[in-house]
Amino acid sequence: MIGTMPEPTPLAAEIMRRLDAAYEQARDPRRAAPMAAYMRDQFPFLGIPSPAQKVIARKVLAGLDRPGEADLSAVATECWQRDEREYQYFACGLLRRHCRACSEDFLPVAEHLIVTRSWWDTVDTLAAHVVGPLVARHPRLVQVTDRWLTDDNIWLVRAAILHQLTFKEATDVARLFRYCTVQAGHSDFFVRKAIGWALREYAKTDPAAVRGFVTSHQSRLAAMTVREALRNL
Repeated sequence: MIGTMPEPTPLAAEIMRRLDAAYEQARDPRRAAPMAAYMRDQFPFLGIPSPAQKVIARKVLAGLDRPGEADLSAVATECWQRDEREYQYFACGLLRRHCRACSEDFLPVAEHLIVTRSWWDTVDTLAAHVVGPLVARHPRLVQVTDRWLTDDNIWLVRAAILHQLTFKEATDVARLFRYCTVQAGHSDFFVRKAIGWALREYAKTDPAAVRGFVTSHQSRLAAMTVREALRNL
Protein backbone atom coordinates (compact mmCIF):
# COMPACT_ATOMS: atom_id res chain seq x y z
CA MET A 1 0.00 0.00 0.00
CA ILE A 2 1.08 3.57 -0.49
CA GLY A 3 2.93 5.09 2.41
CA THR A 4 2.31 8.75 1.58
CA MET A 5 -0.41 10.51 -0.36
CA PRO A 6 0.48 11.45 -3.97
CA GLU A 7 1.47 15.04 -4.54
CA PRO A 8 -1.25 17.16 -6.21
CA THR A 9 -0.61 18.17 -9.81
CA PRO A 10 -1.95 21.23 -11.68
CA LEU A 11 -4.06 19.00 -13.94
CA ALA A 12 -5.45 17.03 -11.00
CA ALA A 13 -6.34 20.27 -9.22
CA GLU A 14 -8.20 21.54 -12.28
CA ILE A 15 -10.06 18.26 -12.70
CA MET A 16 -11.16 18.31 -9.08
CA ARG A 17 -12.18 21.97 -9.28
CA ARG A 18 -14.39 21.25 -12.29
CA LEU A 19 -15.75 18.05 -10.76
CA ASP A 20 -16.68 19.70 -7.47
CA ALA A 21 -18.55 22.46 -9.29
CA ALA A 22 -20.37 20.08 -11.63
CA TYR A 23 -21.34 17.64 -8.90
CA GLU A 24 -22.60 20.38 -6.62
CA GLN A 25 -24.82 21.71 -9.39
CA ALA A 26 -26.17 18.23 -10.17
CA ARG A 27 -26.76 17.21 -6.54
CA ASP A 28 -30.25 15.73 -6.01
CA PRO A 29 -31.08 14.83 -2.40
CA ARG A 30 -34.31 13.09 -3.47
CA ARG A 31 -32.30 10.52 -5.43
CA ALA A 32 -29.49 10.27 -2.90
CA ALA A 33 -31.37 8.27 -0.27
CA PRO A 34 -32.55 5.43 -2.55
CA MET A 35 -29.12 5.25 -4.21
CA ALA A 36 -27.50 4.84 -0.83
CA ALA A 37 -30.10 2.27 0.19
CA TYR A 38 -29.35 0.21 -2.95
CA MET A 39 -25.73 0.03 -1.78
CA ARG A 40 -26.88 -1.03 1.70
CA ASP A 41 -26.13 2.44 3.06
CA GLN A 42 -22.40 1.83 2.89
CA PHE A 43 -21.79 5.37 1.56
CA PRO A 44 -23.61 8.69 1.15
CA PHE A 45 -24.53 9.74 -2.38
CA LEU A 46 -25.02 13.06 -4.11
CA GLY A 47 -28.00 11.60 -5.95
CA ILE A 48 -26.55 11.79 -9.48
CA PRO A 49 -27.66 8.82 -11.63
CA SER A 50 -25.11 6.93 -13.70
CA PRO A 51 -26.00 8.43 -17.12
CA ALA A 52 -25.65 11.95 -15.71
CA GLN A 53 -22.35 11.00 -14.08
CA LYS A 54 -20.98 9.98 -17.48
CA VAL A 55 -22.10 13.25 -19.06
CA ILE A 56 -20.49 15.21 -16.25
CA ALA A 57 -17.25 13.26 -16.58
CA ARG A 58 -17.01 14.10 -20.28
CA LYS A 59 -17.62 17.78 -19.60
CA VAL A 60 -15.11 17.88 -16.74
CA LEU A 61 -12.36 16.40 -18.92
CA ALA A 62 -13.20 18.32 -22.09
CA GLY A 63 -10.27 20.31 -23.43
CA LEU A 64 -7.80 19.07 -20.84
CA ASP A 65 -4.56 17.22 -21.48
CA ARG A 66 -4.50 13.46 -21.12
CA PRO A 67 -3.63 12.63 -17.52
CA GLY A 68 -0.38 10.92 -16.69
CA GLU A 69 0.29 8.55 -13.84
CA ALA A 70 0.92 11.32 -11.31
CA ASP A 71 -2.34 13.04 -12.30
CA LEU A 72 -4.29 9.80 -12.04
CA SER A 73 -2.83 9.01 -8.62
CA ALA A 74 -3.66 12.48 -7.33
CA VAL A 75 -7.23 12.53 -8.68
CA ALA A 76 -8.03 9.01 -7.50
CA THR A 77 -6.65 9.63 -4.02
CA GLU A 78 -8.55 12.91 -3.73
CA CYS A 79 -11.78 11.30 -4.89
CA TRP A 80 -11.31 8.52 -2.35
CA GLN A 81 -11.08 11.11 0.41
CA ARG A 82 -14.55 12.46 -0.44
CA ASP A 83 -17.57 11.00 1.28
CA GLU A 84 -19.99 10.79 -1.63
CA ARG A 85 -19.74 7.66 -3.74
CA GLU A 86 -20.01 9.44 -7.08
CA TYR A 87 -16.47 10.75 -6.58
CA GLN A 88 -15.11 7.22 -6.40
CA TYR A 89 -17.10 6.30 -9.51
CA PHE A 90 -15.53 9.22 -11.38
CA ALA A 91 -12.06 8.06 -10.35
CA CYS A 92 -12.77 4.49 -11.41
CA GLY A 93 -13.93 5.67 -14.81
CA LEU A 94 -10.86 7.85 -15.23
CA LEU A 95 -8.49 5.05 -14.26
CA ARG A 96 -10.24 2.58 -16.53
CA ARG A 97 -9.95 4.96 -19.47
CA HIS A 98 -6.31 5.92 -18.92
CA CYS A 99 -4.82 2.86 -17.24
CA ARG A 100 -2.23 2.49 -20.00
CA ALA A 101 -0.58 5.65 -18.70
CA CYS A 102 0.28 3.83 -15.48
CA SER A 103 3.44 1.89 -14.75
CA GLU A 104 3.80 -1.05 -12.40
CA ASP A 105 4.46 1.51 -9.66
CA PHE A 106 0.75 2.33 -9.71
CA LEU A 107 -0.24 -1.00 -8.17
CA PRO A 108 0.26 0.19 -4.55
CA VAL A 109 -2.14 3.04 -5.32
CA ALA A 110 -4.68 0.54 -6.66
CA GLU A 111 -4.23 -1.55 -3.53
CA HIS A 112 -4.90 1.49 -1.35
CA LEU A 113 -8.11 2.18 -3.29
CA ILE A 114 -9.23 -1.44 -3.01
CA VAL A 115 -8.90 -1.54 0.78
CA THR A 116 -10.34 1.94 1.36
CA ARG A 117 -14.08 2.64 1.16
CA SER A 118 -14.34 -0.94 -0.01
CA TRP A 119 -17.40 -2.42 -1.68
CA TRP A 120 -17.96 -4.54 -4.75
CA ASP A 121 -18.86 -1.62 -7.03
CA THR A 122 -15.39 -0.05 -6.97
CA VAL A 123 -13.34 -3.15 -6.16
CA ASP A 124 -14.57 -5.02 -9.24
CA THR A 125 -13.77 -2.16 -11.59
CA LEU A 126 -10.32 -1.73 -10.10
CA ALA A 127 -9.62 -5.47 -10.23
CA ALA A 128 -10.67 -6.09 -13.83
CA HIS A 129 -9.76 -2.77 -15.46
CA VAL A 130 -6.77 -1.48 -13.50
CA VAL A 131 -5.06 -4.37 -11.72
CA GLY A 132 -5.64 -6.79 -14.58
CA PRO A 133 -4.10 -4.58 -17.29
CA LEU A 134 -1.15 -3.76 -15.01
CA VAL A 135 -0.46 -7.45 -14.40
CA ALA A 136 -0.82 -8.22 -18.11
CA ARG A 137 1.81 -5.61 -18.98
CA HIS A 138 4.07 -6.36 -16.02
CA PRO A 139 3.88 -10.11 -15.29
CA ARG A 140 6.09 -9.91 -12.21
CA LEU A 141 3.19 -8.16 -10.46
CA VAL A 142 1.68 -11.63 -10.13
CA GLN A 143 3.67 -11.90 -6.90
CA VAL A 144 1.45 -9.11 -5.55
CA THR A 145 -1.83 -10.78 -6.53
CA ASP A 146 -0.44 -14.00 -5.05
CA ARG A 147 -0.02 -12.12 -1.77
CA TRP A 148 -3.49 -10.62 -2.00
CA LEU A 149 -5.04 -14.06 -2.48
CA THR A 150 -4.36 -15.08 1.10
CA ASP A 151 -4.72 -11.68 2.72
CA ASP A 152 -7.13 -11.17 5.62
CA ASN A 153 -8.84 -8.39 3.64
CA ILE A 154 -11.63 -10.00 1.61
CA TRP A 155 -11.52 -7.25 -1.01
CA LEU A 156 -7.89 -7.98 -1.85
CA VAL A 157 -8.83 -11.66 -2.12
CA ARG A 158 -11.71 -10.78 -4.44
CA ALA A 159 -9.49 -8.50 -6.54
CA ALA A 160 -6.89 -11.25 -6.91
CA ILE A 161 -9.51 -13.73 -8.12
CA LEU A 162 -11.09 -11.26 -10.56
CA HIS A 163 -8.01 -9.57 -12.01
CA GLN A 164 -8.00 -11.84 -15.10
CA LEU A 165 -11.70 -11.32 -15.74
CA THR A 166 -11.20 -9.72 -19.19
CA PHE A 167 -8.19 -11.79 -20.32
CA LYS A 168 -10.13 -14.38 -22.37
CA GLU A 169 -7.59 -16.46 -24.39
CA ALA A 170 -4.71 -14.74 -22.56
CA THR A 171 -5.89 -16.06 -19.20
CA ASP A 172 -3.28 -17.88 -17.18
CA VAL A 173 -5.55 -20.85 -16.60
CA ALA A 174 -3.29 -22.51 -14.07
CA ARG A 175 -3.27 -19.33 -11.98
CA LEU A 176 -7.04 -18.89 -12.27
CA PHE A 177 -7.75 -22.44 -11.16
CA ARG A 178 -5.11 -22.25 -8.41
CA TYR A 179 -6.66 -19.08 -7.01
CA CYS A 180 -10.10 -20.64 -7.08
CA THR A 181 -8.83 -23.79 -5.39
CA VAL A 182 -6.98 -21.95 -2.62
CA GLN A 183 -10.10 -19.99 -1.67
CA ALA A 184 -12.71 -22.62 -2.55
CA GLY A 185 -13.74 -22.99 1.08
CA HIS A 186 -13.79 -19.29 1.95
CA SER A 187 -16.67 -18.33 4.22
CA ASP A 188 -17.33 -14.87 2.77
CA PHE A 189 -20.11 -14.34 0.24
CA PHE A 190 -18.14 -11.87 -1.87
CA VAL A 191 -15.21 -14.25 -2.25
CA ARG A 192 -17.42 -17.21 -3.14
CA LYS A 193 -19.28 -15.05 -5.64
CA ALA A 194 -16.01 -13.87 -7.20
CA ILE A 195 -14.84 -17.45 -7.76
CA GLY A 196 -18.07 -18.31 -9.54
CA TRP A 197 -17.94 -15.15 -11.64
CA ALA A 198 -14.30 -15.67 -12.66
CA LEU A 199 -15.04 -19.25 -13.70
CA ARG A 200 -18.22 -18.30 -15.54
CA GLU A 201 -16.39 -15.61 -17.47
CA TYR A 202 -13.57 -17.95 -18.50
CA ALA A 203 -16.17 -20.55 -19.50
CA LYS A 204 -17.00 -18.25 -22.42
CA THR A 205 -13.49 -19.02 -23.70
CA ASP A 206 -13.04 -22.66 -22.63
CA PRO A 207 -16.26 -24.21 -21.33
CA ALA A 208 -14.79 -27.70 -21.16
CA ALA A 209 -11.96 -26.61 -18.90
CA VAL A 210 -14.33 -24.88 -16.49
CA ARG A 211 -16.75 -27.78 -16.45
CA GLY A 212 -13.88 -30.14 -15.72
CA PHE A 213 -12.56 -27.94 -12.94
CA VAL A 214 -15.94 -27.62 -11.28
CA THR A 215 -16.59 -31.35 -11.56
CA SER A 216 -13.30 -32.25 -9.93
CA HIS A 217 -13.62 -29.62 -7.18
CA GLN A 218 -17.37 -29.60 -6.59
CA SER A 219 -17.08 -31.08 -3.11
CA ARG A 220 -14.95 -28.10 -2.04
CA LEU A 221 -16.85 -25.33 -3.81
CA ALA A 222 -19.89 -23.61 -2.32
CA ALA A 223 -23.18 -24.42 -4.04
CA MET A 224 -23.57 -20.77 -5.03
CA THR A 225 -20.10 -20.81 -6.61
CA VAL A 226 -20.98 -23.87 -8.66
CA ARG A 227 -24.25 -22.32 -9.85
CA GLU A 228 -22.45 -19.15 -10.88
CA ALA A 229 -19.68 -21.01 -12.67
CA LEU A 230 -22.03 -23.22 -14.66
CA ARG A 231 -24.82 -20.72 -15.24
CA ASN A 232 -24.27 -20.46 -18.99
CA LEU A 233 -23.09 -24.03 -19.62
